[in-house]
Amino acid sequence: MPVGPQRYIVVEGVIGVGKTSLVSLLAAKMNALTVLENPEENPFLDQFYKDPQRYAFQTQLFFLLSRFKQQQTIPEPDFFHPCVLADYLFAKDRIFAYINLSEAEIALYEKVMSIVEVQVKQPDLVVYLQSSTERLMQNIRIRNRPYEKEISQEYLRTLNEAYNHFFFNYSDSPLLIVNATELDYVNNPGHLETLMKEIERDAPGIHYYNPVGL
Repeated sequence: MPVGPQRYIVVEGVIGVGKTSLVSLLAAKMNALTVLENPEENPFLDQFYKDPQRYAFQTQLFFLLSRFKQQQTIPEPDFFHPCVLADYLFAKDRIFAYINLSEAEIALYEKVMSIVEVQVKQPDLVVYLQSSTERLMQNIRIRNRPYEKEISQEYLRTLNEAYNHFFFNYSDSPLLIVNATELDYVNNPGHLETLMKEIERDAPGIHYYNPVGL
């Protein structure tokens, strides 16, 4: 199913919100190509959750450079695949940097970021899945990834607040903000269909989807 004029769509949200699940479901419906982040490839991630202060910079720099490398290989839509879907926005890398890095580390990080970010393609639409910290923690426990077991509710709450601030001030692309706390698009086809309809709307600027009574 095509998505109107949008050709490159990014799904974003805090750890555990269901970005990759939604991208995979939408890709099957839309016959779209996908760009999926693989956090397990970061060799510092497990150590970071155990000792954030010591391993924050290595973890952040690895993510920044690996994301940039992947961004350089984003495929172009074609006749058979009219849309490209990604499960992360490159610009969101700063959210983690400003939470976890020291002032000196941020200064170095910004020098690297300023070089690479101008070479990154902007999406035609960003879908921000917003959820409660409690629901995020529940999702993380259910999927039971070993390197996520050290994530504290306090860190997740801080991250959730930072994401909200970032996307409520985001203006680089059209933005759909979705209240996903009560959505279950993985197990409920009706939830997926209604969300798809919102994504298919050709709406400039920021618009909101707050499902009620689904």
